[in-house]
Amino acid sequence: VMGNSSEFQKAVKLVIDTVSFDKDSTVQVFEATIRVLGSLLSAHIIITDTKQPFGDMTIKDYDNELLHMAHDLAVRLLPAFENTKTGIPYPRVNLKTGVPPDSNNETCTAGAGSLLVEFGILSRLLGDSTFEWVARRAVKALWSLRSNNTGLLGNVVNIQTGHWVGKQSGLGAGSDSFYEYLLKSYILFGEKEDLEMFNDAYRNIQNHLRRGREACNEGEGDPPLYVNVNMFTGQLMNTWIDSLQAFFPGLQVLIGDVEDAICLHAFYYAIWKRYGALPERYNWQLQAPDVPFYPLRPELVESTYLLYQATKNPFYLHVGMDILQSLEKYTKAKCGYATLHHVVEKTKEDRMESFFLSETCKYLYLLFDEENPLHKSGNKYMFTTEGHIVSVDERFRNSLWQDILPGEEGSAEKIKPNEVKAVNFSSNCNRVPDERRYLLPLKSNYMRQIDRMVGLI
Repeated sequence: VMGNSSEFQKAVKLVIDTVSFDKDSTVQVFEATIRVLGSLLSAHIIITDTKQPFGDMTIKDYDNELLHMAHDLAVRLLPAFENTKTGIPYPRVNLKTGVPPDSNNETCTAGAGSLLVEFGILSRLLGDSTFEWVARRAVKALWSLRSNNTGLLGNVVNIQTGHWVGKQSGLGAGSDSFYEYLLKSYILFGEKEDLEMFNDAYRNIQNHLRRGREACNEGEGDPPLYVNVNMFTGQLMNTWIDSLQAFFPGLQVLIGDVEDAICLHAFYYAIWKRYGALPERYNWQLQAPDVPFYPLRPELVESTYLLYQATKNPFYLHVGMDILQSLEKYTKAKCGYATLHHVVEKTKEDRMESFFLSETCKYLYLLFDEENPLHKSGNKYMFTTEGHIVSVDERFRNSLWQDILPGEEGSAEKIKPNEVKAVNFSSNCNRVPDERRYLLPLKSNYMRQIDRMVGLI
């Protein structure tokens, strides 16, 4: 992204020469997929891109080593999908020995249902349907377990019985990237059923999770807010939101629901303004953190970046600068940037998650770098849920196998790239809305109302 080809080539060679997955190590299937598998695939795609829009990122004598490593890792993750009666994978697997004998039979919706982008890319690069098939089967299994009454999914499920252990339906931890990947799988692979599932899920979210007035900037009542509800009844389960939910305005930008994205983003930004960070959980009724730590999460920055690309409103540059200055002031440490143990006291933990570099820093950099090739090359790119760049192109629309699951008749209806409607492929939103509509004052009425809601003024 920064165009530093020498460092990129150095890092790739270091990985090829030193990294091995042949280890007696138990990993989370979800985290290993989005962080490690996703980064290997993204780097491989960048290296082999004939256009090389970021500068010369080719590797001398490169022989698809990163793709082979991705394949090796994915094969080691496959046992998680075996011996499960629902097709929903175990949450953890040992890279040498498979599923641990004492493994948990419970997993979260996001963890089990957010593997399709990486596994699908790998399948289509290799011409081997196995990986996409198991990931897609898990998504369909979760989808089949949604409530008949509300259409909502819970956040924790038993992989053997299909029983919902966690009945909370929300947009945060345990659920977030499931919805994100329904849309992004459609963008990448063009499978119509992915878009149909996403549209249905989005409609149910609006019907049951959204509270507040109908319109963002007008009408009576509180500004819109997405709450946690019981998946079967739609009744409120608690009065907190978590920092992961701040990804949702960015997802709304991708589907063109910019007005609602503006309003929801402002709510999270108002909380950031109060603490200089986002607490992991914020109780909107008590107007105080429920869980006060901040592990350098990127979701608010991601939504800020996407909203700026959609609207070009300089307000979002101000937001980005505010976030950047807060990070510098409160989280900078001698050897990196530290998790805040407490957003009020500003105490630190000796921990810096990998997503700080792959997402938080990357989205901040891209927010201010308007001339970046990612924005100017004319290529179409999509970010994975871990911020890895993948190109949206024809090779991911074509599979070398029949697009059906066992027992299904017919084939999945595919959409060609030029037929996709109401979805913005790239980070700079090919279909830019009327900018004048979104050039709001930096301190408009709805921002004041949200400020009051979180006790700022």
